[in-house]
Amino acid sequence: MSEEPRAPVLIIDDDAELARALGRVLSGQFSSTAITDPFEALATVAADPDQFDVILLDVNMPKMSGLDVLARLREDARSPAVIMLTADNAAATAATALRAGAFHYLTKPVRPLELSAVVEAAARFTELSRRSRRLEKQVAESTGGGVELVGRAVEMRRVLAAVEKLAQTDVGILVLGESGTGKEVVARSIHRASPRRAKPFVALNCGAIPESLIDSELFGHAKGAFTGAATARPGVFVEADGGTLFLDEIGDMPLGVQARLLRVLQDHEVRPVGGQGVRAIDVRVIAATHVDLQHAVDEGRFRTDLYYRLNVVTLTLPALRERKDDLPLLAAHFLRKHGGDPPPRLSAAAFEALVAYNWPGNVRELENTIMGALALRAGDTIEPSALPARILEAARPVAQPGAAPSIDTDQVLAEAKRRAMIDFERAYLTRVLDQTKGNVAEAARRTGVDRSNFRRLLHRHGITAEDFRETQGIG
Repeated sequence: MSEEPRAPVLIIDDDAELARALGRVLSGQFSSTAITDPFEALATVAADPDQFDVILLDVNMPKMSGLDVLARLREDARSPAVIMLTADNAAATAATALRAGAFHYLTKPVRPLELSAVVEAAARFTELSRRSRRLEKQVAESTGGGVELVGRAVEMRRVLAAVEKLAQTDVGILVLGESGTGKEVVARSIHRASPRRAKPFVALNCGAIPESLIDSELFGHAKGAFTGAATARPGVFVEADGGTLFLDEIGDMPLGVQARLLRVLQDHEVRPVGGQGVRAIDVRVIAATHVDLQHAVDEGRFRTDLYYRLNVVTLTLPALRERKDDLPLLAAHFLRKHGGDPPPRLSAAAFEALVAYNWPGNVRELENTIMGALALRAGDTIEPSALPARILEAARPVAQPGAAPSIDTDQVLAEAKRRAMIDFERAYLTRVLDQTKGNVAEAARRTGVDRSNFRRLLHRHGITAEDFRETQGIG
């Protein structure tokens, strides 16, 4: 019987000795490659993002910080899941890494068992992401592109009605909304329902491209136009000819480039950087931003004439916290999309935790959370233990010292007692683990519960005993 292929892991750490130690720990379950130069590592991943399933990335490196490397990796949606490693145990550092797109964050010294478990979950997350992209590609090829908009709340019904009308016009559209609300999904939906559906849909994030390269990305360049331009490149306007060009984060575009973009929109022709001739193009432009463009115009950071050229119609997307009624529908959609057939289900406690959370990252954060929970689940049901700590914290009531317990009289007595017992049990387990510094055997002895049942209780409440320990590991 052939051995199951081991997930390939890339270790990016300027400390070669530590990188080798990490590789030895992972060798039983995974294959690993260590690269000490972050620039070499980025080039290696860019050459073939599918060659690795997981990246272990050190935060503190002299040539380039791990957070900068992470930002570069996240520019390509095909990049594998990234686990950050650092000796800094500050919560702010962890939050910054997770907001920037890291799958997980481990503090040195790293415990071998924890490292292996997190790498295994990250590898499953990467596989789910790749499967999702394959499915989306199949849908795009069969239906003309795009992903269906999901929502029945009043705010989303307005958006859906506007999408249906705007698809039959060719006017400029400015899509507004917080990051993660689905601005690109809306743009794709408009394109898919429009007469341009058979032509390309091209998306460009203006905020993710260095100012020195954005002209080339937009308008293309001739061979030899600048150092490194070994071949000619058409640019996104030419790539989208006949179809739709989605310019995301248009508010981050430099003023000089704004002027050249305005000329292209007015003249319907592009001149590549370093080129002599011009090419006529027929492109519908949909722009999007999370910033207040009118305020940017007032401050002189955005051209007034370009603002009115793009802003013929404004479509504002609601934040997820403003349409919580759609959360069950969205969660079910992402479970079907990423969870296989039949998809796993959310336990009642896990669903309550999702509802209690405020979702600052909106629908994108919800999808990533569901994908992470699918990777971390045990069995066919997603329990709270598979959800990120930030979501569980939001679901826990904050008790004031000396205050009477919170009682919800809208619940029937049996349900109110059940919820109160859950809250008490979680608080009790947390307190005893804190007192025993994460010693499960001692904590189980104090509570009068055998060790295996005590561990089941911890799992049920999403509590990790290791969080209360002070142990030595790798690093």
